[in-house]
Amino acid sequence: MQIVWFKRDLRVQDHRALAQAALRGAVLPLYIVEPALWREPDMAGRHWAFIAECLEELRRDLGRLGQPLVIRTGAVTDVLASIAECHRIDALWSHEETGNGWTYRRDLEVAAWCRARGIPWHEVQNHGVQRRLRSRNGWARNWDRFMAAPLAETTALQPLALDPGGIPAARDLGLAPDPCGGRQRGGRKAGVDCLTSFLQERGKTYRSAMSSPLAGRDACSRLSPHLAWGTLSMREVAQATRARQRDLKQETGTGAWRGAIRAFSGRLHWHCHFIQKLEDEPRIETENLHPAYDGLRPSVPDAARLAAWAGGETGLPFLDACIRSLRATGWLNFRMRAMVMATASYHLWLPWRDPGLELARLFTDYEPGIHWSQVQMQSGTTGINTIRIYNPVKQGHDQDPTGTFTRRWVPELAAIADRHLQEPWKAENADTVLGRTYPRPIIDHEAAARQARERVWAVRGDGAFRAKAGEIQSKHGSRRSGIPDTGRRGRATDKRQLSLPLDR
Repeated sequence: MQIVWFKRDLRVQDHRALAQAALRGAVLPLYIVEPALWREPDMAGRHWAFIAECLEELRRDLGRLGQPLVIRTGAVTDVLASIAECHRIDALWSHEETGNGWTYRRDLEVAAWCRARGIPWHEVQNHGVQRRLRSRNGWARNWDRFMAAPLAETTALQPLALDPGGIPAARDLGLAPDPCGGRQRGGRKAGVDCLTSFLQERGKTYRSAMSSPLAGRDACSRLSPHLAWGTLSMREVAQATRARQRDLKQETGTGAWRGAIRAFSGRLHWHCHFIQKLEDEPRIETENLHPAYDGLRPSVPDAARLAAWAGGETGLPFLDACIRSLRATGWLNFRMRAMVMATASYHLWLPWRDPGLELARLFTDYEPGIHWSQVQMQSGTTGINTIRIYNPVKQGHDQDPTGTFTRRWVPELAAIADRHLQEPWKAENADTVLGRTYPRPIIDHEAAARQARERVWAVRGDGAFRAKAGEIQSKHGSRRSGIPDTGRRGRATDKRQLSLPLDR
């Protein structure tokens, strides 16, 4: 018996572990619901709701191949031991996973359990992340080679006489109610439909609309949850994108389309680039990447500020609109994700781990490698990225010039005129709204930004900082960008990383 353990790869198509296991004998396709994982502070009900939908479809797809998905609940080693009591396990198969610290420790336990019983565990590369990477040199070339390989195919599975098991409800896992009416639906079909509609219909305005929280909802690919939980493989997305590029070259009048798909193709590399950082240095999840920032922010967050930020009650309308939209839909475009995180870290001076956990729970597409790398990048603690402090008022004017998005999510400001929507404290009737139906700003955002900028830049002034930054760049930086030898204000340490790495 070959056990194929499904993790963040909830698909049959281009599933290399499944395809390789099926060549060696009867396959038990297994998904293990781990209650301890769902008690971790970065997990939420919306994640499980998406996964449960994926599991329903995965079970049907595997059934068509001959053996439906088997679902068990418990610790992985306990589940495997229970199976081993009745069946001989010849091998365990799975894709490599770059998850949170809990899954890393769990995998060490599983590896030890397999070694003690002489059961080989084959971990197969899932996407462009390369395990035990010694150097970033050649990383992009290896990514391209991996994505160009043929898609893995599994044609048939031998049926096994096993109880398939049920899919537990969120409450069975102790998850708190997590209403998210605008959440994207999980499952393979939804992922394929999303990919097709983006490449053929929605993506034409990708470059111009991706920064808008309103227009970006349609113009962005929206593939991120399907890549995070694996209903689509990165390889099939990359190959579909290249096929679309080839078709567009044969057509006239497709300049906008060609530019859009070219931009999207570049961002597929960034997906794996950021996950690679966590794979190479797991401490990114909990510690400052550059140690010079240790102790700069308080170790315990200001509870009132954190609650106001997380609830969309800061008194900064566009910021609050973004948070409220995220809570209701599980999605936010990348620029606005950067802004809400940067505002928490700079303007509110919160230690990044706490708002980072809140966002992890809110993003349906939570991908630990991307998430924690970006949380640190937007908090200025990597040492190799520019310090970018978004002005939440200016972003409102720039990204929501008509006020449509802000008014939708902050209806308390209905009485405020358009010209004052992003700064309602300047309105003639401010006193009738602020402090009554909508809060006054909890900070002076301009003064807070100045103070944060001074604090963060003060750390960057000496040679020891630059030496450590050089080491970080050598280990984690893109080889398509350079790190100028500078600690001077206003200059980026990695110009290429100023571009948006993901469209989400």
